Amino acid sequence: MFPAVSLLTTLLLALSIATSPVEIHDSPITLSITRRLNTSGGTINLLQHDQSRAATLKSVDYIASVSIGNPATTYNLIVDNGCLVTWVDDTYVKTSTSIDTGKAISVYSSSVPFSGTEYTDTVSLSDGLTIIQQPIGVASTSTGFTGVDGVLCIGPLDLTEIQADPSMTIPTVTNFVGISFEPTTLESDTNGELTFGGTDATKYTGTIAYTPLTTTYPSSYYWGINQSITYGTTTILSEMAGIVDTDNILILIATNTFSLCQSATGSVLDNTTGLLRITSTQYSALENLNFNVGSNTYTLTPNGQIWPHALNTYIGGSISYIYLIVNSIGTPSGEGLDFINGYTFLERFYTMLDTTNSQISFATTAYTNATTN
Repeated sequence: MFPAVSLLTTLLLALSIATSPVEIHDSPITLSITRRLNTSGGTINLLQHDQSRAATLKSVDYIASVSIGNPATTYNLIVDNGCLVTWVDDTYVKTSTSIDTGKAISVYSSSVPFSGTEYTDTVSLSDGLTIIQQPIGVASTSTGFTGVDGVLCIGPLDLTEIQADPSMTIPTVTNFVGISFEPTTLESDTNGELTFGGTDATKYTGTIAYTPLTTTYPSSYYWGINQSITYGTTTILSEMAGIVDTDNILILIATNTFSLCQSATGSVLDNTTGLLRITSTQYSALENLNFNVGSNTYTLTPNGQIWPHALNTYIGGSISYIYLIVNSIGTPSGEGLDFINGYTFLERFYTMLDTTNSQISFATTAYTNATTN
């Protein structure tokens, strides 16, 4: 159990914006989240989505239902730990608790770019967690998503900058967030959980291990860590910096590392999906993919390295092929962002984001060695 879990856990720091600290009196608080495949625009190009987080179609997301205002309106928000600010679109309903601060916000580097105005409002993440005067963005324009109402930001504080005043930061919704995702073969599945103020011991096995956030730019501006990767016993990435990102689907690695991975697996590039594909014979020969973080190793078994076969057609693939979920980040090693551990990694390991102590932790789960894919 995370040591900060107590009957009184302070979640939100009082920063330069006039926002009172938020306390949880029955910690931890959980919020169920739903994974969906957004196929409204046709089949999904996973690689295009991940290599450009501002792609024109949000393809696979985890969605949380969040209440804002009094009386409250419920919004379906994308859960994103690499974003800059929690925001809602022009469906925002102003109530007695809605306060227009008059500050303009423009965010172009987020997963879903938007511009609009900063408000403070009452935000309820669950029955046990209501945040008073939480700063949020209300978009007048936004690009790149359908079927949702905005973004729930659990990004690090370094990201939350108002363009109109770079010296000012907007607090994200919490300082301690436990993330539980589970593998699924369904198009939509409520198979995730956010835990605010600590961890949910029912969602992981063994011991949680902590690692400090990286100091290497630009990964240091996100939930960044240092790790190396081995395929079997062969090192394909020496220890470098990268990020953990709930908004990325695949595991992306530097181009030279990707070439080593492709060579080691004998996979070929599938022009339709942009993914590497292998045969059933090659799948039988796959070795473990090991993510070495500090003194701990987190292993993706062969089943954890493939896209769910039942969902092949949703990505424009063939049921005759097996697709790998490791791909190229599009840039070479050594530029400060050598990997992105997306939710195909997070579905196998419980994750804790700890802003207060500048660290991330991982633990195995009942799904680490699952064969559902």
